[in-house]
Amino acid sequence: MIGKIIGAAIGERVARRSGGGARGALIGAMAPAIARRLFGPLGLALAGGYAAKKYYDSRKARPQNPS
Repeated sequence: MIGKIIGAAIGERVARRSGGGARGALIGAMAPAIARRLFGPLGLALAGGYAAKKYYDSRKARPQNPS
């Protein structure tokens, strides 16, 4: 359902720029499928990198115990 909403928003923007509704509707219908294929592995890699950076920063910010 979220993919359909995003596709509709993209289609509306394309239609507004090009002046026609058919082209925007076609691109809007294809957008969720393209996004799933393109950003699935990339999104997973970006999320993993973000989590690793947050972990690294939290470890770096902790005070060192002189033991």
